[in-house]
Amino acid sequence: MDYTDAMMMDRLKQARLYTAFILKKTPHFTEPGTDKIIWEHGRRNMKLNSEGILAVVCPINDGSEVSGIGIFAADPDETRRILDSDPGVKAGIFSYEVHECRGFPGNALP
Repeated sequence: MDYTDAMMMDRLKQARLYTAFILKKTPHFTEPGTDKIIWEHGRRNMKLNSEGILAVVCPINDGSEVSGIGIFAADPDETRRILDSDPGVKAGIFSYEVHECRGFPGNALP
Protein backbone atom coordinates (compact mmCIF):
# COMPACT_ATOMS: atom_id res chain seq x y z
CA MET A 1 0.00 0.00 0.00
CA ASP A 2 1.26 3.46 -0.87
CA TYR A 3 0.67 6.12 1.75
CA THR A 4 -0.69 9.36 0.36
CA ASP A 5 0.04 12.71 1.96
CA ALA A 6 -3.51 12.74 3.35
CA MET A 7 -3.02 9.28 4.88
CA MET A 8 0.26 10.42 6.43
CA MET A 9 -1.38 13.51 7.93
CA ASP A 10 -4.22 11.43 9.38
CA ARG A 11 -1.75 8.98 10.90
CA LEU A 12 0.42 11.76 12.35
CA LYS A 13 -2.64 13.21 14.10
CA GLN A 14 -2.86 9.96 16.07
CA ALA A 15 0.68 10.23 17.41
CA ARG A 16 1.01 10.77 21.13
CA LEU A 17 3.77 11.78 23.52
CA TYR A 18 6.03 9.11 24.97
CA THR A 19 9.44 9.24 26.55
CA ALA A 20 12.26 6.97 25.46
CA PHE A 21 15.09 6.28 27.86
CA ILE A 22 18.54 4.78 27.67
CA LEU A 23 19.75 3.08 30.83
CA LYS A 24 23.52 2.91 31.28
CA LYS A 25 25.76 0.98 33.65
CA THR A 26 27.90 3.03 36.00
CA PRO A 27 31.26 1.86 37.42
CA HIS A 28 29.27 0.61 40.47
CA PHE A 29 27.50 -1.99 38.29
CA THR A 30 30.09 -4.70 38.97
CA GLU A 31 30.52 -4.05 42.69
CA PRO A 32 29.70 -6.88 45.10
CA GLY A 33 26.09 -6.97 46.25
CA THR A 34 24.54 -5.34 43.21
CA ASP A 35 22.79 -8.52 42.00
CA LYS A 36 19.95 -8.18 44.50
CA ILE A 37 19.39 -4.52 43.60
CA ILE A 38 19.43 -5.30 39.87
CA TRP A 39 16.87 -8.08 40.49
CA GLU A 40 14.59 -5.58 42.27
CA HIS A 41 15.09 -3.14 39.39
CA GLY A 42 13.89 -5.85 36.99
CA ARG A 43 10.93 -6.73 39.22
CA ARG A 44 9.89 -3.07 39.28
CA ASN A 45 10.18 -2.83 35.49
CA MET A 46 7.95 -5.87 35.07
CA LYS A 47 5.35 -4.28 37.34
CA LEU A 48 5.49 -0.95 35.47
CA ASN A 49 5.18 -2.84 32.18
CA SER A 50 2.16 -4.83 33.36
CA GLU A 51 0.52 -1.56 34.45
CA GLY A 52 1.06 -0.03 30.99
CA ILE A 53 3.35 2.70 32.32
CA LEU A 54 6.53 1.23 30.85
CA ALA A 55 5.17 0.44 27.40
CA VAL A 56 8.37 -1.13 26.04
CA VAL A 57 11.28 -2.48 28.05
CA CYS A 58 14.32 -4.01 26.37
CA PRO A 59 17.22 -5.17 28.55
CA ILE A 60 20.54 -5.12 26.71
CA ASN A 61 23.37 -7.50 27.52
CA ASP A 62 25.85 -6.98 24.70
CA GLY A 63 28.85 -6.00 26.80
CA SER A 64 28.41 -2.28 26.16
CA GLU A 65 27.72 0.38 28.75
CA VAL A 66 24.06 0.40 27.72
CA SER A 67 21.99 -1.78 30.03
CA GLY A 68 18.57 -1.21 28.51
CA ILE A 69 16.22 0.95 26.53
CA GLY A 70 12.54 1.52 26.92
CA ILE A 71 9.57 3.74 26.31
CA PHE A 72 7.36 5.19 29.02
CA ALA A 73 3.78 6.24 28.41
CA ALA A 74 4.59 9.44 30.28
CA ASP A 75 6.10 12.85 29.71
CA PRO A 76 9.84 13.43 30.32
CA ASP A 77 9.37 14.94 33.81
CA GLU A 78 7.24 12.00 34.97
CA THR A 79 9.70 9.59 33.41
CA ARG A 80 12.58 11.20 35.31
CA ARG A 81 10.57 10.92 38.55
CA ILE A 82 9.93 7.23 37.88
CA LEU A 83 13.55 6.54 36.97
CA ASP A 84 14.90 8.50 39.93
CA SER A 85 12.99 6.16 42.26
CA ASP A 86 14.34 3.02 40.54
CA PRO A 87 16.39 0.87 42.99
CA GLY A 88 19.33 0.62 40.57
CA VAL A 89 19.39 4.36 39.87
CA LYS A 90 19.07 5.18 43.57
CA ALA A 91 21.98 2.85 44.35
CA GLY A 92 24.14 4.49 41.66
CA ILE A 93 24.31 1.28 39.60
CA PHE A 94 22.56 2.86 36.62
CA SER A 95 22.39 6.29 35.07
CA TYR A 96 19.96 7.29 32.35
CA GLU A 97 19.05 9.78 29.69
CA VAL A 98 15.53 10.56 28.51
CA HIS A 99 14.25 11.71 25.13
CA GLU A 100 10.77 12.96 24.32
CA CYS A 101 9.37 11.10 21.36
CA ARG A 102 6.11 10.46 19.56
CA GLY A 103 4.57 7.13 18.80
CA PHE A 104 1.41 5.67 17.44
CA PRO A 105 -1.12 3.94 19.67
CA GLY A 106 -1.32 0.27 18.84
CA ASN A 107 2.32 -0.08 17.85
CA ALA A 108 3.72 -3.33 19.16
CA LEU A 109 6.77 -5.51 18.86
CA PRO A 110 6.15 -8.50 16.59
